[in-house]
Amino acid sequence: MNRTFLIVGIIASLMLSVFSASGQSRTNTKPKKQPCAGAKKIKDCPEPGCGGKGLDPELNRRKNISTDNGEPAVLRTIAWMQALKDPKNFTARNPDRTELRKLGEGQKITVVAWALAARSGSQESCNCYLSKPADTDNHIVLVDPDLKDPTLARNEKRDSETVEFTPRIRLNHPNFTQQKLEPLIDPDWQPPDRPSKGRLLVRVTGYLMFDTEHFLHTPLKRHNNWEIHPILKTEYCAEGETCDPQSDENWIDIESQ
Repeated sequence: MNRTFLIVGIIASLMLSVFSASGQSRTNTKPKKQPCAGAKKIKDCPEPGCGGKGLDPELNRRKNISTDNGEPAVLRTIAWMQALKDPKNFTARNPDRTELRKLGEGQKITVVAWALAARSGSQESCNCYLSKPADTDNHIVLVDPDLKDPTLARNEKRDSETVEFTPRIRLNHPNFTQQKLEPLIDPDWQPPDRPSKGRLLVRVTGYLMFDTEHFLHTPLKRHNNWEIHPILKTEYCAEGETCDPQSDENWIDIESQ
């Protein structure tokens, strides 16, 4: 009998060890919302953001870049973004972003894609859990321009990449809003409706970032966790026009509207 209990105990210990090892990189404590003292608008929010246990200040600093470094952007494709790899060693216990920089994080890139939706954001630690539209992100769903007749319902979960308008960039780019972009994607859209249809050829420029929060804690249904975040410049191609990725002809800067 004692031998049986011993064997059961050994098996239980081994199972617990395996579970702990396998869960280390993807199931650590999700950041908890906590009030951020003194933060009533985005200008009051520090670059590391604020919040409780599980907060990743380095991820928030990447999200909260507020200026253009002036360096030229490299023209990339959605296919190139989709081929980027996940980090092998990044975990909640080892949040060093050196490996991510080697994979490409921080590059200033430009991509041309179909925009299928511009969504309103929610409260996040990077934005001090502020909730007004001016203080939250907008998430834009992009897919490869070579896809034939893409739709949000058919292509978002398997084909999309996310790029984001952020409130700090919006301070100097007031047209970086859902209210400005979504009607260009879907002329029938009216707030507060959820985007559901339409597409718009866009050319966006910004910084490549790996969203480690979604990688570790809250997986999203998209192609991978590489983003352009934040966006620094947004252009679109009007219906009926031809726009070359490498030429400025016919591209319309959303700031000019």
